[in-house]
Amino acid sequence: MLADIERGNPKAAEQLLVVVYDELRRLAAYKMSRESPCQTLQPTALVHEAWLRLAGNRNPTFNDRTHFFRAAGEAMRRILIDRARRKQTHRHGGNHERVVMDDLELAAPAEDAQLLTVNEALTKFAKEYPLQAKLVKLRYFVGMTNEEAAQALSISVSSIKNYWVFSRAWLLREIEGD
Repeated sequence: MLADIERGNPKAAEQLLVVVYDELRRLAAYKMSRESPCQTLQPTALVHEAWLRLAGNRNPTFNDRTHFFRAAGEAMRRILIDRARRKQTHRHGGNHERVVMDDLELAAPAEDAQLLTVNEALTKFAKEYPLQAKLVKLRYFVGMTNEEAAQALSISVSSIKNYWVFSRAWLLREIEGD
């Protein structure tokens, strides 16, 4: 199917979506479960928007299943980052705080700001440690387990665990330093 998509067969893209839709939906649901309760984007919409970014390009090229899911995870990450940036603009509410009228409590503060901070730290991290940054994207944004990430990156689970501990510590230090 991937080769057919690369050759420009539009039916192959539709067939691929049918095959991978449930897995993409699971990944999107995992990511959305970690978002602010005020988030209006639904997992299905995230999958559809990611699919449009992936398959909307003319003749996208994917080497294999792992490459496709990495690209899908990256597309989902970018969509969420773009939404967080847009929501912080003055035009889209800027620094306004959301008030829950039912019991007059403030909603969860700064989820979008936190996502942007993590993204900035991850960008710095990727310059020094590209493999570990890929692991963070797979674990944090795609929701893969250590075993799934190890398979996707073709390295051992013990190395993944070590990279994950190091990556979390590095990113935490970077974020708290800001």
